[in-house]
Amino acid sequence: MCMRRAACGITRLSTSTTSDVKNLPDLLALWALSLWVGGLWAIGYLAAPMLFYNLDDRMLAGMLAGKMFAGIAWIGMACALWLMLFRFVRFGGGALKQAYFWIVLLMFLLTLAGHFGIQPILAQLKEAALPKDVMQSLFRDRFATWHGVSSVVYLIQSLLGLALIAKQNSR
Repeated sequence: MCMRRAACGITRLSTSTTSDVKNLPDLLALWALSLWVGGLWAIGYLAAPMLFYNLDDRMLAGMLAGKMFAGIAWIGMACALWLMLFRFVRFGGGALKQAYFWIVLLMFLLTLAGHFGIQPILAQLKEAALPKDVMQSLFRDRFATWHGVSSVVYLIQSLLGLALIAKQNSR
């Protein structure tokens, strides 16, 4: 039997190596960040491409992907509001001097632009093309252009999310 803790490999963790999560608001901020950024990457770069790869019906794949993108947009809006509120409560006006705050705000604005600006245009083009698939209609080029814009906005959001993770413990 081991009588000394250090000899057995059991040591007390110092406070500098333990988690920075101190209370429920910190934990909620960490969960919000994880849910939002993880969701962006899982849906945009795993689930949606898998739908188009595995489903023969591209209209169905697009409809399902659209519902997932709408879901993560609402999650993103809620998480962004929480993260900005959390930073204001924690740091007061000093939050405005933090890159973290501005990245969250930019991601929030991109989410709003995508969900309330670009997605309605895509939906309108799809509806105008019915009963055909939009990619088999006269609206193909406009749809492709707006889809490209949407993809770039989503990529920027996703990359900003990675930057946000890197800055989560910074001021």
